[in-house]
Amino acid sequence: MVSILQILLMLIGVAQFIIIAHIIMSWLINFQVLNLRQPLVAQLWYGLNRLLEPVYGRLRRILPDLGGIDLAPLVALLAIYALRIIILNNAYAY
Repeated sequence: MVSILQILLMLIGVAQFIIIAHIIMSWLINFQVLNLRQPLVAQLWYGLNRLLEPVYGRLRRILPDLGGIDLAPLVALLAIYALRIIILNNAYAY
């Protein structure tokens, strides 16, 4: 059972990394540090968008419209942190 918990925590860590990478990359693109005309940057950006859009899309339907501010990545990251806390606090039960 410990192995399953460790695998779940590893998957949560990967999800955290992907969301944080997407957030940082969006900032770098918006501040024109990265250019989407570069093939590698474009592939990474579109790949991350295709990977995270199903999650962000569901959250955007629930969250209120704040104009240009997108809180979906923040809410997704907070949900992942909450899930990690729940798993760690209840690990002793298994």
